Amino acid sequence: LYLRVANELYLKRLIVSGYDGVFEFAKDFRNEGMDKTHNPEFTQLELYVAYTDYIWMMDFAERMIEKVALDLNGTTVVEVDGKKIDFKAGWKRIRIMDAIKEYAGVDVHNMDEEELRTTCKKLNVEFEPGMGRGKLIDAIFSAFCEDKFVQPTFLIDYPVEMSPLTKRCRYDDTLTERFEIFVNGHELANAYSELNDPIDQLERFKEEAKLKMKGDDEAMFVDYDFVRALEYGMPPTAGIGIGIDRLAMLMLGQRTIQDVLFFPQMRPEKGLADTYATGGSSNEEDKESGKNCEKAGKNSEK
Repeated sequence: LYLRVANELYLKRLIVSGYDGVFEFAKDFRNEGMDKTHNPEFTQLELYVAYTDYIWMMDFAERMIEKVALDLNGTTVVEVDGKKIDFKAGWKRIRIMDAIKEYAGVDVHNMDEEELRTTCKKLNVEFEPGMGRGKLIDAIFSAFCEDKFVQPTFLIDYPVEMSPLTKRCRYDDTLTERFEIFVNGHELANAYSELNDPIDQLERFKEEAKLKMKGDDEAMFVDYDFVRALEYGMPPTAGIGIGIDRLAMLMLGQRTIQDVLFFPQMRPEKGLADTYATGGSSNEEDKESGKNCEKAGKNSEK
């Protein structure tokens, strides 16, 4: 029994079983630490539609989020961190490799792991020894590109190594039909044309397992049950996961995820533990008073 990091594989089993479309608002859990945009427990909308692809899903996503903005605020423009962000459909689309080339000044498309490690060192990008090709490319992208995308933007066509559950790109089989939505320098959604080839999926899982052996805690395990489901046949399908807490932050103009959660994870208040340990007091005088009361109680018992 474990807490799920995503509801993806369960919903895709429903597509295999014959549903044309499924969605779920779910609580997911990831041990990624806490900051202004991360909480270990978060709410996510996942949506899957059969007989579509990531191009269809891009059109659907921008129209849906535009409608959310209009229904909530009466306008597609919201202000966050002093920036005016416009959610009107027709968002920019840029390949992730082109973004890295533009903002980091390097072409990583054909680099292998060793070349990427050398590039990371030259660019002063931190990386772990167990990182594979996908994680190294992602580290460069995070360091140089993420904060450049303030207006809603689709980052598309990710490398295969970054996308183990995604169908290969129709014009380049080293890439995948995946996109992420970035707004105000942060990821809002992740989506793709779903991989429905069981043979390719098994090989991707095995590559992920090798990365896990090398120390990548976020790499996936081999899910033989899901591979068997694909063997029964899954139609061409597009899926998307949208961070509802982050969407709420944007629509409400909030700067931290804690401001839109009912019960956010918080650090203990300084001195609070001492306060409870002394029955509600944290200063030395009250501590001593507590000790005296305790002694008096014991003497009265005698």
